Amino acid sequence: MKLKNKNVLVIGLAVTGVPLVKVLHSLGANVTVNDLKEKKDLTESMKKLLGLDVKYILGKHPKDAEFLEGIDLVVVSPGVPLDIPFVNKIKNKEIEIIGEIELAYRLSKGNIVAITGTNGKTTTTALVGEIFKNAGRTTHVVGNIGVAFISKALETEVDDIIVIESSSFQLETVVDFHPKVGAILNLTPDHLNRHKTMENYQEAKFNLFKNQVSDDISVINYDDLALRQESKNLLSDKIYFSRKTLLEEGVFVENQKIVFIQNGVKKEVISVDDIYIPGKHNLENALAATAMAIALNVDIEVINYTLKTFKGVEHRMESVDIINGVKFINDSKGTNPDASKKAVEAMDSPTLLLAGGYDKGSDFSEFINAFNGKVKHMFVYGETAETILKTANKSNFNSVTNVKNLEDAVKSAYGISEYGDVVLFSPACASWDMYENFEMRGKHFKEIVAQLRRQ
Repeated sequence: MKLKNKNVLVIGLAVTGVPLVKVLHSLGANVTVNDLKEKKDLTESMKKLLGLDVKYILGKHPKDAEFLEGIDLVVVSPGVPLDIPFVNKIKNKEIEIIGEIELAYRLSKGNIVAITGTNGKTTTTALVGEIFKNAGRTTHVVGNIGVAFISKALETEVDDIIVIESSSFQLETVVDFHPKVGAILNLTPDHLNRHKTMENYQEAKFNLFKNQVSDDISVINYDDLALRQESKNLLSDKIYFSRKTLLEEGVFVENQKIVFIQNGVKKEVISVDDIYIPGKHNLENALAATAMAIALNVDIEVINYTLKTFKGVEHRMESVDIINGVKFINDSKGTNPDASKKAVEAMDSPTLLLAGGYDKGSDFSEFINAFNGKVKHMFVYGETAETILKTANKSNFNSVTNVKNLEDAVKSAYGISEYGDVVLFSPACASWDMYENFEMRGKHFKEIVAQLRRQ
């Protein structure tokens, strides 16, 4: 893709914006950055771009359509909705609009393994990356996991493996993006404030597969009926995985072992009890990872070793500390009710739950109903506090306290805790009402716990 002397507009100087601008500049493009944030709010990002010849339009979107004359390409941040008036003006000018992973795809080499779904993406992406690294393959783990794909695109070689965590926001803007292996783990309501309907959300997720052909591979959760049905329309070769059903072909659980059947031949991968990271949701992640590794001919011994030794990712069911017999778990990655429901289901001790945050229009009923006697008390805070509290009361769970912020939630939970309890921080909401991202939120939780330790 030739970008030298092309006029490129980047909308949104978010996590991917800085490496994106650097790559565009290195390839000779004339870059203009537009962001609704003011300069004072982008100081750290702009410091990283010092010395580069970049134009900035900050604090607003340009109202004058003539501004778009001469723009050859627009690259939008995942956080920018595609239905805002400024983007519609660009569409009317018939200027190509793509996202960062589309541009990175066009600039990269190698075999792409792309993973999406509502929950489990980060853990599965990290696990798949570890499997390929242990198999001796040069592997790049990128995407929504925290490393922009564009930052590694120019380093990739033909035989490399590129494992990408792909969000629905990123997949909305793909055009030619074409993974050799694509996986969708599950689909439950999320981001409906942006996508409006589950149909739109599912369509965005299935953009992962839209350019696949018959010799590509799609990995599908057989236990998710909507995914199983929609996958019938895919052109690629399908590998199903299942935690609940004995499959004629695919990867599944039989007699508490992960097995797979391929071309009529059954092979055992690992005993479920030998998988290091606990929980039914992590068993599903292990099944999906196994299917992706098998699709690209990784030896069973490598898969087995990795599943035995992989310890998970930061902010996802992360054990932080045990203070006076009370265990603290950081599940800041629980950014929707279904993810936090699975976290609660994985608990085997009396639990003090901390939840709340940015309102994505979620329904918390199933989350509350999953408590099943495990949750002794819940502390809620943030934008969704009242909504969660009212939902809990409707479900006859009345042990709820509305607190000011996360620090108050942690201290209040510890204040009523008893030896053997777990303080589980699994917000069931995004972080954006109080934090820039779930990572910052999780780190703050760990800092608060560290303060308790020092007291």
